Parts: sequence; structure tokens; C-alpha cells
Amino acid sequence: MKTKLLFMILFLCGALLIKAQPQMRIMTDTLYSETLGVKRAYTVVLPRSFQTQPDKRYPVLYLLHGMWEKNDNWTVRGHVLDVIDRLTASGEACEMIIVTPDAGGGDPNIYQNGYFNMPGWEYETFFFQEFMPYIEERFRVIGDKQHRAIAGLSMGGGGTTSYAQRHPDLFCAAYAMSALMDIPQVGAAKGNEPDGKLDRLTRSVIEHSCTKYVKQADEAQKQALRSVYWFVDCGDDDFLLDRNIEFFQAMRNAGIPCQFRVRDGGHDWEYWHSALYTCLPLISRFFNK
Repeated sequence: MKTKLLFMILFLCGALLIKAQPQMRIMTDTLYSETLGVKRAYTVVLPRSFQTQPDKRYPVLYLLHGMWEKNDNWTVRGHVLDVIDRLTASGEACEMIIVTPDAGGGDPNIYQNGYFNMPGWEYETFFFQEFMPYIEERFRVIGDKQHRAIAGLSMGGGGTTSYAQRHPDLFCAAYAMSALMDIPQVGAAKGNEPDGKLDRLTRSVIEHSCTKYVKQADEAQKQALRSVYWFVDCGDDDFLLDRNIEFFQAMRNAGIPCQFRVRDGGHDWEYWHSALYTCLPLISRFFNK
């Protein structure tokens, strides 16, 4: 009886100790955009020390979702909180704030998707002039190039690459997963109506072709691109593999260092979830330089 009582006491003490320890936190909120004229949702993953160390500032990773998706997909389907919590506990990744904005909201035939400016959707202006300054003030981000990185999947992988190409002064690293570097010859989504929302998105991707940007870059632009660490990660069964290979070849021909990995897998959440185990430690190393 005494042994059982002692066990119960130890169990309760252990449970209370675990409960008392600070936990990582996911929060979702909205920001009204003057540029877009609507509220945009976003999700933030906050490190364990965020509430207990109110004077501490953190590096930030902007983690972009794909087409047909929205801000909470990286937490709900990619399980990013579990991954970063495990990696920080093991010392493989540093504490960071992870921000997933909403650049879509669902079906691209119904809701405008995309990370670029297009008629009726000045999303890139919103991201850099409203969203990023707001996030970095509210959540105590360090706020310089060395402590800011960007990553994303599919449409968000193309957004990641293009944002870092055209704003290399803002990001130390860019990690593109299964990236929409340009419209593929096979497998591209088809719009339901001429000049509909999906057609506008398609044109914006073509206009912001990541491969074309590298091929047309002058020496000053190439030098700026060399200030960013580039990592491209695409599955061998992914319908965007050829576009990712073309981008890597353009980078290599331009003399811009770029890590390129082809792993077993397709265009799915199993692949993107597993990519986080490479992405987050790699970005942490650049934050800590």
C-alpha cells in the first residue's frame, strides 16, 4: 500500500513538473490589410522561452504554403510544431519564431492565391510593406538579414525563391521544397473560366519565373544572389522535378552556389514534413553564424 501511495505521489509530482515547464505555442490571428482591403489570417509558432523571457528577441522563418492551402496547413498537416520542438530539445535547431501567412484560402478558382502582385491582389506589397513589419514588431523578431529566412512548398516554394531573388538583402537563406519555379509542361492546374483567378495566378508565376530571373540576371544581381544560401529539395516522383532541375542548372551556370537534393517521394505532405528535419537545422546554422 505504501509503495502504491509513493508511486502515485511521484507520478503527480512528475506531472506537475511537466505542466509547469514552458511549452511551445501555436497562435492564429488576423491582420487587416490596407493594400488588399481585407483581413488576412496568419499562424505563428512561438518558442518555449517566448513568455518566460520577455526581453529576448528571436530569428524568424517565414514558411509559405502551397496552392489550395492556407496559413494553418504547416501546423495541421506538416506538424511543424512537433518537429521544431523535437529539434530544439535535441540541440539540432535553435529557438526561432515560425510564421505561416495566408496567401490563398482554398480553391484557387474561388479564392485568389499567390505570392505576387496581380490585378486585384497586391499580395507581395502586403507581405513586405505591411505583414513583415507588423510580425517583426509584435513578436520580438531580431529583424535583420542574418536572422531572417524563408522556406515553402510548391507554390510557396516558388514564392520563397522569387522573394529571396528579388529581396536578397532581407534573407540569409531560402529553402524551396517541390517548388513552382515556373509552370510545368504537364500537371499544371487548369482554370474553370477564361481570365479567372487561377489564370491570373498562372500568368503571375510565368512572369516571375525563378529560372528566367537567374538566366537574365546581370553581374550585380548575381552577386546579390550569392549572399543568400540556396537549398532546393524535390522528390524524384514530383511533377515539378524538371522545373527544379532547370533552376539548379541555371544557378550553376551563373556561378551561384545552390544545394540541390532529390529524394524518394512525390508532391505530398509526407515529403514536406520530412523536409523539415533538414530545413530547420540547416537554417539554424545560418542564424547562429
